Amino acid sequence: MKLYTGTGDGGETSLFNGRRVLKSHVRIAAIGEVDELNAMLGWCRACAQPEVVSSALRSIQDDLFRLGAELAGAADPTAARGPCIVREDVVRLEGWIDEACAVLPPLRNFILPGGSEGAARLHVARAVCRRAERALVLLSAADGLAAEPLVYINRLGDLLFAWARLSTLQAGEPEVVWKPSM
Repeated sequence: MKLYTGTGDGGETSLFNGRRVLKSHVRIAAIGEVDELNAMLGWCRACAQPEVVSSALRSIQDDLFRLGAELAGAADPTAARGPCIVREDVVRLEGWIDEACAVLPPLRNFILPGGSEGAARLHVARAVCRRAERALVLLSAADGLAAEPLVYINRLGDLLFAWARLSTLQAGEPEVVWKPSM
């Protein structure tokens, strides 16, 4: 099988249901943002991370592939198979957030992204996640979307922030508090 097909050379692509849409369609844009986030998480995994973070990132990458499939129309919420992202996926993220926050000092200020290299990568991933979230919100408004993918991607942004802080802490780096210059 060849890597290229030529079917997208005119600026269109196919969804799972066979429908052809422009590559600039809001649905394709959302799929692309989720794909970029997944690649970013792979980049985060390639750097020294706390073990709990590294193994969980791999699981989240699987989730994001399922989310991409759902966005491309692989799942019909009314079908027996149901949606690809479900409440249990969100609960798992919330558990990881709670675990990270249990060992972190309370957050009393805004902090500047940075810290260790692993933390800095997680902060970039968080920003990419928030952009993907905005794309999902646009898709939901324009074309409809189940609630769980929106909740999942929102929690994932929170989790990446918590893990960036955890990575900074475990690397022995200080968090840099943002102090507005006035």
